[in-house]
Amino acid sequence: MAFEVASLWKAPDLNPVNLRARSIPILNPLNTHVTWTDWVQLTETIKEDLKLSKSDVSRSNIVSIVATLIVRLGAGSACDRFGPKNTFAALLLVGAIPTALAPTITTASGLVALRFFVGILGGTFVPCQAWITGFYDKNVVGAATAITAGIGNAGGGVTYFLMPAIFESLVRRQHLTEHVAWRVTFAVPFILLTVTALAMLLTCPDTPTGKWSSRALDTQRRIETRDTYFSTFKDSKANASHIESRTFSEDSINLNTTRSQRPGSGTSVREQDMLDAASWELVEKPTYFGTANAVLSLPTLTLVVAYFCTFGTELCVNSILGAYYAKNFPHLGQTGSGNWAAMFNLLNIIFRPAGGLISDAIYRCTGSLWAKKVLMHSLAIGLGIFLLVVGLENPHTKAKMMGLMAAAAFCEEASNGAVFSLVAHVHPRSNGLITGVVGGAGALGGLLFLAIRAIIASQFESLDISVVKTHEKRLEPFFQQKSK
Repeated sequence: MAFEVASLWKAPDLNPVNLRARSIPILNPLNTHVTWTDWVQLTETIKEDLKLSKSDVSRSNIVSIVATLIVRLGAGSACDRFGPKNTFAALLLVGAIPTALAPTITTASGLVALRFFVGILGGTFVPCQAWITGFYDKNVVGAATAITAGIGNAGGGVTYFLMPAIFESLVRRQHLTEHVAWRVTFAVPFILLTVTALAMLLTCPDTPTGKWSSRALDTQRRIETRDTYFSTFKDSKANASHIESRTFSEDSINLNTTRSQRPGSGTSVREQDMLDAASWELVEKPTYFGTANAVLSLPTLTLVVAYFCTFGTELCVNSILGAYYAKNFPHLGQTGSGNWAAMFNLLNIIFRPAGGLISDAIYRCTGSLWAKKVLMHSLAIGLGIFLLVVGLENPHTKAKMMGLMAAAAFCEEASNGAVFSLVAHVHPRSNGLITGVVGGAGALGGLLFLAIRAIIASQFESLDISVVKTHEKRLEPFFQQKSK
């Protein structure tokens, strides 16, 4: 099917059975994602005001990621039980409370406790992805989730500029002291979080067919009236009972769906695809057996390992990139290094959607999910290669450093998009659960990589100290003679 420019803004083509979009109106402001406030941008000011040590700041960062990990794992099952929209809005409102309480902290322990509860906002990624997945068909779901996540991750880069700008404005134009200004700054994300959550609850639909509680009945009604669209299927009651009789493992556990194996590409195939989507993509309430079956399956574990490596790398790189630039390019200063480091996050708005778009494109061309899997693994391998080159070369020229980091950013962020283009194909009846487990794996990867970095850094630091002390002992007689 040829690309139409008007598809960028016109209402999308819909699957008439489940009302999922089969095209993405990119210029239509429907794909939005709320990113929680990143405290890193005001770290130096907060650290000085509260008289924090480096270990205090490190503990608060780790605690925040731990909270995100816990919430992501739990949010998946909540999405399947209560619906992604309600889970999303609830997390925003709960996370807004500690954000509003940020001005009240006065001690290091208070900061650690508050960062833990603010870390809840990191879990909003899961209901966001699950919600988007429910509105788009398989042919475009990779691009849809990647665009949404890309905008969200890029928001982390925007805060590198936004939060300091608000802080500077309060100090210079409103003549507030730094002690007061950084506290007032957090009123902005509190307002944004609260307004967004309320707007979602009041104006957004739960599913393409209506309310979350009636999703199965709504889809069944669509199938019973399918003769409006397909004249080849007549026995609606038999098909409706077929929906309920489909077992968990028949379609959802196999990555290579029957669609990819079906010969031909005529209208009948497209019609059958639409009916298949309605019959086995209805999200079920989580059960112990279903959860274990879904989480421990090979397709799920493959995506867990992949996202553990790719998004875990992103979290780790984001935490150290500014300091790395400052070390190799001291003339940039703290602000300049932070701005250049922010570019790594900002590239998400281009590179993560690119991963989803490429993944969907090769899937439509080949009709096989193996194409998506090869892309995901190739990008992950490319990420490792570029990071090794950066580590071994340790560039001190800006062009070389930025070029290598941009290439690494493409592989890392596009691979994130490629991973979630596959999530929609794995256990669709447990969409929220799988999204949560895979998303939680990314947070766990970041936590582990940061811990490894901290251990290695401490080892090198102790090694440097021992070397210095050894040299001091060797040179001590020399200085004693000089003093005489």
